[in-house]
Amino acid sequence: MNDGAYNDGAYNDGAYNDGAYNDGACNAGACNAGAYSDDAKTAEVLRLLDRYLVEIVEAYGLCPWAHVARTSGEVAVEVLWGAPDAPAFVDAAQRALAQPAARVAMIVAPELAITPSAFSAIRNEVSAAFAPRARKQVTTAGVADFHPDSKLDLATPARLVPFVRRSPDPMLQLVPLAILDAVRGPSSTADRMHQVNALADVAPPPRVDVADRIADTNHAVVSAELATIQQRLADIADDRRVSYARVGIRSVPAPSASR
Repeated sequence: MNDGAYNDGAYNDGAYNDGAYNDGACNAGACNAGAYSDDAKTAEVLRLLDRYLVEIVEAYGLCPWAHVARTSGEVAVEVLWGAPDAPAFVDAAQRALAQPAARVAMIVAPELAITPSAFSAIRNEVSAAFAPRARKQVTTAGVADFHPDSKLDLATPARLVPFVRRSPDPMLQLVPLAILDAVRGPSSTADRMHQVNALADVAPPPRVDVADRIADTNHAVVSAELATIQQRLADIADDRRVSYARVGIRSVPAPSASR
């Protein structure tokens, strides 16, 4: 199974463990005389991710499984500093998916300065590493790319997908294919039976794929609530700019091959 269905926006699910970083960039003792620790920087990254997941994905119902995944501690998040390449994302994803409770892995690169198209190329490399044919991997997974500069295109549900994945930082989200298969349900036998019945003119209308159904719903929701969603995303982006400058999270250009 390839991950094409995953990439069409059905599985924007995710968050991390129940808002652990909603208290701001610096917990008690995290900052010393103006010098911010890596822990404080990571906390700020996770706080901004939490805002996107709660205020956008969950608030507008963009993924039916998002809230449960977040509050059940089923999402493992890794933060990569600097300008990570595809192998670095693969290694981080393997670590995240190896966690016992993990059903979703989110790999965030807060310092990576990269265009959406170049980041999609990294996503393609990572996806190939987690494809069923890549025997070195213990877990096969679908991979989706999220980017803060993704453009709005309301022409079709599929073309809207990048916009609803406008996370605060470049991020890859991975879900094991076994979980995606379970979400989509068995299809091969049912599809064959539907084809047989269709030939006899006794078949009901074909089932709408869960990915298409969610994409259609998201298109309707975003179309109706666009102004508010854009304002919330802009507020999160402003928050990111100010807070990252405060804690010293810098911008690092992507490797030349990925720009």
